[in-house]
Amino acid sequence: MRNVRPTSRTRGNAPESEPEEPTPLTAVGISAWSLDPKRRRRYLQVAFGFAALTIAIIVLYLLRDFLGAFVLGAAIAFLIQPGVVRLMGLGLPRAAAIGVMFLVIILALAGLVLLVVPLGVSEVAQLQRQAPGLAAAAQDRINSLQGSPVEIFGFKIDIKAATDSINSHTREFLLGQFGNAVSLGLTALTTLLQILLTFIVAFLLALDAASIKRVLRRFVPSDYRTDFDQIWRRIRKMLYAYMRGQLIIAGMIGILSGIACWVLGLADPVALGLIAGITALVPYIGPFVGAIPAILVGLAAAPIKALLVGIAYFVISNVILNFVYPKVMGDAVKLPPVLIIVAFIAGFSWAGILGMFVAVPLAATLRILFDHIYPRLYEKPA
Repeated sequence: MRNVRPTSRTRGNAPESEPEEPTPLTAVGISAWSLDPKRRRRYLQVAFGFAALTIAIIVLYLLRDFLGAFVLGAAIAFLIQPGVVRLMGLGLPRAAAIGVMFLVIILALAGLVLLVVPLGVSEVAQLQRQAPGLAAAAQDRINSLQGSPVEIFGFKIDIKAATDSINSHTREFLLGQFGNAVSLGLTALTTLLQILLTFIVAFLLALDAASIKRVLRRFVPSDYRTDFDQIWRRIRKMLYAYMRGQLIIAGMIGILSGIACWVLGLADPVALGLIAGITALVPYIGPFVGAIPAILVGLAAAPIKALLVGIAYFVISNVILNFVYPKVMGDAVKLPPVLIIVAFIAGFSWAGILGMFVAVPLAATLRILFDHIYPRLYEKPA
């Protein structure tokens, strides 16, 4: 038998192995990490969602001339949802329930027109009867000023040329605005199409309200769909609170304006209050627009009454818009009053009156997203 010399491995215990150093992260490791199926699918879902959002923004930009009809239609569809749900609970199909709600809206608008138009016709006729006397008095005053120097703070100013220029430019402006019947017809046709488009959009959105949420939810990665449901519920609650706040402000302005018209002895104070309340739905600008019919009615009675009506509307609008409105809307959308005002200014500078409509809901939506995402990223309350 051959003798085998023991080697170092067989003479005793093997030496202890030294601790292995960590393997450096190579390009292959990074590639394997990035190609993890679950993580890759999540990134693809996020990229797809951002791509869909970008396409939606581009489409809205291309439709910017009709964006007002889409926004107003979406608002109508949102507001009639509770009524549609209740009618469906009574057994009506969804389309029929939406039709009933549209019929209620049309009847309300028709009743408002029947209430306001006779007032407008009568007051315009009275103004036409009084216009010659008012114009003659104004012309006598202008004639007394023309040709004689007017002294203001010690400076003598001749306003003859200024009055002639105002008269000529006013005539040119009126001819340019009302002399072209074709332009007026096209404007009326465009307005009619906008109204029709608004109701079509409202009908389609109200009809497919549930499917719209499902479609939007499908664009969200599956790991974040629970967050989407929570954010969706909070946004819906905020929008209903915002609409309720708008109606409260409009109701306050309408009631106070109607009372002011009644105290001043104007004709049809109820109709004037309704006009003031409806126009007050347009943020900040609406109350001043609603004062125009009341001032015209006051002017038909007496110039001093028109002045008093203008002062009353100015005080009511400024007190409510500057003190009550920021507080009510701030409580509704959970935003500080100063941010409400900043949002309105930014919205108006961005898209005019339409921007003012959507400024506060957009700001409140951003606040909801921040309150939901910040604690999850930094593990502390916002």
